[in-house]
Amino acid sequence: MDDIKNSLSYTLNHLGEERSKYYNAVSPPIIQTSNFCFESFDEFKNAISNESDSHIYTRGNNPTVEILRKKVAALEKTEDCLVFASGSGAISSTILSFLKSGDHILCVNNPYNWTKVLLTEILPNFGIAYDFVDGSNLGAIRAAIKENTKMLYLESPNTATFALQDLEACAEIAKAKGIITAIDNSYCSPIFQNPHDFGIDLIIHSGTKYLNGHSDVVCGFVCGSKELIASIFHFATMTLGNIISPNEAALIIRGLRTLELRLEKSHGSAVKIVEYLKNHKHIESVLYPWDKDFPQRELAKKQMKGAGGLFSILLKSTDLLQLEKFCAKLQTFLFAVSWGGHESLILPYCSLMNIPNHPDPNVPVNLIRIYIGLEDSDYLIHDLENALKIFD
Repeated sequence: MDDIKNSLSYTLNHLGEERSKYYNAVSPPIIQTSNFCFESFDEFKNAISNESDSHIYTRGNNPTVEILRKKVAALEKTEDCLVFASGSGAISSTILSFLKSGDHILCVNNPYNWTKVLLTEILPNFGIAYDFVDGSNLGAIRAAIKENTKMLYLESPNTATFALQDLEACAEIAKAKGIITAIDNSYCSPIFQNPHDFGIDLIIHSGTKYLNGHSDVVCGFVCGSKELIASIFHFATMTLGNIISPNEAALIIRGLRTLELRLEKSHGSAVKIVEYLKNHKHIESVLYPWDKDFPQRELAKKQMKGAGGLFSILLKSTDLLQLEKFCAKLQTFLFAVSWGGHESLILPYCSLMNIPNHPDPNVPVNLIRIYIGLEDSDYLIHDLENALKIFD
């Protein structure tokens, strides 16, 4: 029975769902209340003294959200988890909970854009210093650590060029210096990578992506030990209040039911489509951690079980008009940011360039990020093939 309860299927479909408490309903109820009452003074006082594990006020804890917390913590093999109103909310809440004026954070190069904004534009206002470092160079990481470094922030793989960091080595470097490690694990999801296995302290997700998987909820997660999660709860959750509603939690629980199936489908299709694109005369290169020619392939195989549906291509042309024509020719890929839903998406980085008061992304102009959703792979290949004909 213990083996069953430790299984992925049990976590996705049953963990945290005490159905006898709610009329044996198969789906958990949405406890849509702001407030909870108590039958006695002592009961009320005991709950107040342990708010992170009690139901007092939905800003702190809610039964529907609690089920979701248990599931995602188990998926990441950690003791606890918190849910936030967005991935950015999870990132900022985590970082702000452990840094104060005079501290320093070390972050890998080219992180998620809003992580970069937090580090470069917001933290300095509070006297917190930052540096970016090549995450693939362990020597550079060691050299960049300062006496006041309190956090090493990783993103492996990142979501443009898919650069990886050696998680086990990074954790060892940080632990030797008493530094907290945190990682954005949105690219892999808990299905394909568990950073806790390699010693990483805090695992962050944009749950908007794979975890919800239906492109209808914006949310974020942070997973870790009870001690670290309690620190975030008492600071960020209770003070900043960037929480999700019980209704949104129920939608994400619904999304988790098919998480493994969706990831395997996207991954399988992406592998097939990447192989097609690699051999196309108009493609300069494909960036995908699961591709046998990816520069960090061996590290990807060590840390990851798969790579999902997200990859990038570099077209041979750098002519902006041609790039636009290629994108416009696509019929089945939607122009959109994010990923992780049923729909296949395209993000041409040339569309983010030359925008007033907006810095250009630090990637080549001919880089296009592609997300493979749940459509048939041959259907998507046919669309790409037609669009690539504009370069003939």
